[in-house]
Amino acid sequence: MSINDKILRNYAQAILKVGLNLQNGQKLIVNASVDHKDFVRLFVEEAYNVGASEVIVIWNDTYVSKQTLLKSPEEVLTNVYNWEIEMRMSFLEKGAATVSLVGSYADLLADVPSKRLGMATKARQQAFKDIMERTMMNKNRWCVAGVPNPEWAQKVYGENDTEKLWNDILYMARIDENGYSKLLEHLENLKRRKDYLNKAHFEALRYEGPNTNLTVKLAPKHIWLSGVEHDIDNVPFLPNIPTEEVFTAPYKYGVDGIISSSMPLVYQGNIIDEFWLEFKDGKVVNFDAKKGKDILKELIETDEGAAYLGEVALVDISSPIYKLGRIFYNTLYDENAASHFAFGRAYPTCVEDFDGDAEKSGINMSLTHVDFMVGNDKMNVYGIKEGKKEIIIENGLWKI
Repeated sequence: MSINDKILRNYAQAILKVGLNLQNGQKLIVNASVDHKDFVRLFVEEAYNVGASEVIVIWNDTYVSKQTLLKSPEEVLTNVYNWEIEMRMSFLEKGAATVSLVGSYADLLADVPSKRLGMATKARQQAFKDIMERTMMNKNRWCVAGVPNPEWAQKVYGENDTEKLWNDILYMARIDENGYSKLLEHLENLKRRKDYLNKAHFEALRYEGPNTNLTVKLAPKHIWLSGVEHDIDNVPFLPNIPTEEVFTAPYKYGVDGIISSSMPLVYQGNIIDEFWLEFKDGKVVNFDAKKGKDILKELIETDEGAAYLGEVALVDISSPIYKLGRIFYNTLYDENAASHFAFGRAYPTCVEDFDGDAEKSGINMSLTHVDFMVGNDKMNVYGIKEGKKEIIIENGLWKI
């Protein structure tokens, strides 16, 4: 890393203090790629400086995973050892926070047969469903943040320039040599829009734009969230750095029409691009993609809930990510450049007084939750209540 050490430590501090709101004496799980070891070492140092009692790092390597996906017997692909789950759960049950430091390997897994990739993915989603439940219910505080790797830089810029990618990541996170005050100011603006939407309590949203004509009913007792969330003990935290979205839960059976993607979706090491989806009564009934259609099919068929939507998120094009005018081939960044939806599981925290009954609340449940981008500079989004339409986003920009 040739980036200024001070600004990297500011980034680490933002993740620890704003993202995780790590408390003195708290345990911490760090998920990271072996390519991120330099930043991870700095990050762990800062975590202990902030007051972590114990930090464990769970490493991953996409190149090793690729060999397993290509060459191991199918029973290996679908086997998840109990110790993998128990190790994490033992920390989580003691109140640990979790940070996932993510990069991107774009289409590194493109030559893995989609069936084998789907089998492995579904097996792990099933095995880790209780941990996913803890995350979606905010039982433990968590944060996802980006760290460059060479393959990611090569995909974005056409050259292996990780320093350039670092500069973009820090800019998008609103981190500079003076700290993270710009991030805190931005979070206040998101809160203002969230409060407006909660007060308006629209019954549905209407999307109109290129190859897009979609109506999305919202869950009857939906709550709009943005930026800062709260764990079950009401401790605030920031799940994503960067974050640009205001989001809520759609009514599972209330999505009708056609929506088109505005950016590539990177899913399990593959790129799905230029795709459209047709919904009827909430479910995908038809779809196509110029690239990655078979992977999109595997995603939608993960389980019954994967063909329904679990999240509706509004983002305007004043986002620093959108302004950069690049595709980052990483959902954490691309979803924060544009309004988006998510296949699969809804966040129960987006429903008032959720009692555990998803069907009664009108929200979707699934093993998966995958965001895909739909917003652009020609997209209009309207709020609908009692038959009246109010413009919320016009030509990609907030109007509220």
